[in-house]
Amino acid sequence: MTKALPTTDRSLPIALLRARERVMGPIRALLSDVDLTEQQWRVLRVVQESGSIDPTQIAEQACLLLPSLTRILQKLEDKQMIGRARDQQDRRKQVITITAAGEAVIAANLEASLALVAETRAKMGVDRYEALLDLLNELDRIEL
Repeated sequence: MTKALPTTDRSLPIALLRARERVMGPIRALLSDVDLTEQQWRVLRVVQESGSIDPTQIAEQACLLLPSLTRILQKLEDKQMIGRARDQQDRRKQVITITAAGEAVIAANLEASLALVAETRAKMGVDRYEALLDLLNELDRIEL
């Protein structure tokens, strides 16, 4: 007996990639207008949400590898959107904070970002949108 893979329309990895591209297309367009990559935007959002935070935590929360994060932090620092300081308790560690310029770029794009979320929620339906987020967060918590 031969086993067959599920068709690509029933493949979770492919479905996740397709959904990601559908969601990220309009976000990429928004970010290109402000000269940010989606990875830089994720880092800014994590730092804004968390306050002072260490790079390892940023990498985990923004779904980035540390070597990539190092380059992204340098770019954001060059754009004066984040600041770096030494941790007061452990001088070997860095603490990353968002600057006024970083806050300003988020604020300037808040309405457009919220509009994209609202459009997706409306097209999917609020209950299905929230259920999807719950399922994706649950998937993220399980060990595969």
